[in-house]
Amino acid sequence: MFRKLSISIALLLVGAIALAQAPKSPTPKSIEIPWRVRTVATGLEHPWGLAFLPDGRMLVTERPGRLRIVERNGALSPPLAGVPHVHARGQGGLLDVVLDPRFETNGLIYLSYAEPGEGGAGTAVAQARLGERGLENVRVIYRQQPKVAGNGHFGSRIVFANDGTMFITQGERQSAAHRGQSQDLSSLLGKIVRIAPNGSIPRDNPFAGRKDARPEIWSYGHRNIQAAALHPVTGELWTVDHGPRGGDELQRPEAGKNYGWPVITYGVEYSGKTIGEGMTAAPGMEQPLYYWNPVIAPSGMVFYTGDAYPGWKGSAFVGSLSPGLLVRLEIENGRVRREERYLQNLRKRIRDVRQGPDGLLYLLTDHARGRILRLEK
Repeated sequence: MFRKLSISIALLLVGAIALAQAPKSPTPKSIEIPWRVRTVATGLEHPWGLAFLPDGRMLVTERPGRLRIVERNGALSPPLAGVPHVHARGQGGLLDVVLDPRFETNGLIYLSYAEPGEGGAGTAVAQARLGERGLENVRVIYRQQPKVAGNGHFGSRIVFANDGTMFITQGERQSAAHRGQSQDLSSLLGKIVRIAPNGSIPRDNPFAGRKDARPEIWSYGHRNIQAAALHPVTGELWTVDHGPRGGDELQRPEAGKNYGWPVITYGVEYSGKTIGEGMTAAPGMEQPLYYWNPVIAPSGMVFYTGDAYPGWKGSAFVGSLSPGLLVRLEIENGRVRREERYLQNLRKRIRDVRQGPDGLLYLLTDHARGRILRLEK
């Protein structure tokens, strides 16, 4: 009994010391955006992911399970055939869409989605060829295991690394009964995984060859990552993980590292109760680069590389579902130097943020009558 009490006190002391040293969120500035917000397309039902085709048209997913092509004038195509069957309940459904880096020669795209199956549902990724009438040669290249009951925390963003491998961000499926699997290396819940486009597992993955771990895993201890992007200079993956009530975290996930959920967090339960021991730090677990409290409910992320908006080049932009706005993070030496918030009067859930081939920013609003917006002069 005394030994258990001593361990608990020691862990709480570690957390208290770390709290004093934790990265502090600068007071964000809410700014009136100096650009016009133009509606490009309307009539999308809970749009989730957006990808630009080489000719300037867009592929857009709708969470109920539809994939559409959006013309440059905003006209919507009929739903494309061949989309996998999705678990379209709660947060589940058709999620992200990305083009293969060699799309212009191979015509391949990738979809992440909530896949139903024995035991419940889980995040999956399918590869397909984009044909004139729909998707062709559709095959699933990744399945989260185990599948569990529930309709929350599927993630999921797909990000190609510079070496041609892909990162897939996921959630831990929300239920308190499953969240502990974020720390379990034999489970794929609460993990970022790294695979090749054909579904094979890179030999240099951090846990490849270990019998006690899934070889797909890149990093672990995540809650529900719906914002992810590759840094255009360093080639590193950056993510923003949803916290519970408080504690959204900006992370730069590295191979084999543990990001703490649900052992450490800057948030609390939605009821206000502490999570676990209430710690914000513990040995062997990584601190975020930056965190939000209260939360912004992050979804969608891009590093801006264009010249259309003076002073914004190199900034990271993150969509906010709640309160619903666009967040700009000015990054310097791998840290957040300043945060600014735009479109607070829009009062719309920003689900995705992308940079178009015209150098402008495009946003998806996640509503029953969702829109594609563009920031322009």
